[in-house]
Amino acid sequence: MNLLLYALTVLIWGTTWIAIKWQLGVVPAPVSIAWRFGIAALLMFALLRFMRRPVWPPRAAWRYLVAQGLALFCLNFLCFYYAEDIVPSGLVAVVFSTAPLLNSINGRLFMGRPLQPAAVGGAVLGLIGIVCLFVQQMAGHIGDQAAWLGLAVAFLGTQCFSAGNLLSSRMQSMGLHPLVTNGWAMLIGTAVLLVGSALAGLPFTIELDARYLGALAWLAVAGSVIGFTAYLMLVGRIGPERAAYCTVLFPIVALAISTLFEGYRWTWLTVVGLLLVVSGNLVAFDLTRRVFVRRAPAS
Repeated sequence: MNLLLYALTVLIWGTTWIAIKWQLGVVPAPVSIAWRFGIAALLMFALLRFMRRPVWPPRAAWRYLVAQGLALFCLNFLCFYYAEDIVPSGLVAVVFSTAPLLNSINGRLFMGRPLQPAAVGGAVLGLIGIVCLFVQQMAGHIGDQAAWLGLAVAFLGTQCFSAGNLLSSRMQSMGLHPLVTNGWAMLIGTAVLLVGSALAGLPFTIELDARYLGALAWLAVAGSVIGFTAYLMLVGRIGPERAAYCTVLFPIVALAISTLFEGYRWTWLTVVGLLLVVSGNLVAFDLTRRVFVRRAPAS
C-alpha cells in the first residue's frame, strides 16, 4: 500500500508543475489557487458524505487546521506560482525536492523528532544532485537577481510545504483522516485567498480556455484531491521525513515535461545531477528497510 501511495504521488505531482505554469497569465495567481482548492474542498466533502465518514474535526484540531490551511494551501502555492513566472517549472520542482531535508530539520526543531541518519544522508546526496541541475540553468545568469529571487521564493514555498507536512502528521496522530483535515484546511486556505484577493482588488475571473480549464481540472482533482490525500496518508504511515522522499523524484517527471513544453535542454551535468538525486532517494529507502512496512503498534 505504501509503495502504491508513493508511486501515485510521484506520477501525479510530477505533472502538476507544468499545469501551474499553464495557469499563469490572465487570471491572477491567488484567484487561480482559490478556484483550485475551493473545487477540491467541495469534492472532498462530497466524498466524505458518500463514504459516510464524520466531517467535523474536534475543537483541539482547529488551530492545526488553520495553520495547515495557511501554510500548505495558501502561502505554499503563492510562492510556487510566483517562482514559476520567473524560472522553468522543472527547476521549481527541483527546489521542491529539498523537502526531505527540511522535514528532518523542522521535525527535530519543532516536534522533537530524532534525526534519521539515512534520511539526512540521502537528502544531502540529493542536494548535491540539485546543485548540478542548477549549474546549467544559472550559467551566464549569476547576476540575474530575478532568477535568484524566484529560486528563493520557491524555497520559501517548500518550507511552507514542510510545515504543512508536520501539521498533518500531528493531526493524524490525533486519529484524523487526511480527507477530513485536507478538506477543512483547503477551505480555510481558499477563504484567505478570496479575502486577500478582494482586498487587493483582483478580479474574480476564470479563463475560458481549454488549456487553463484543463489545468484547473487536473490540479483540483488529481493534484489536490488524489495527490494530497495519497501523500499525506503516506506521511501518517511512514513519517514526514521518508514520505517527502517522493518529492526527490519529481524532477525526473517535471524536467521531462519541461523538455517537451518549455524547451529545457539536457547536458551531461543534468544527467549526473538526476542520478545523484535518485541515488539519494534509494539510499534513504535501502538503509531503512522498514520504510514500506507499516510500523507495528507497540505491545
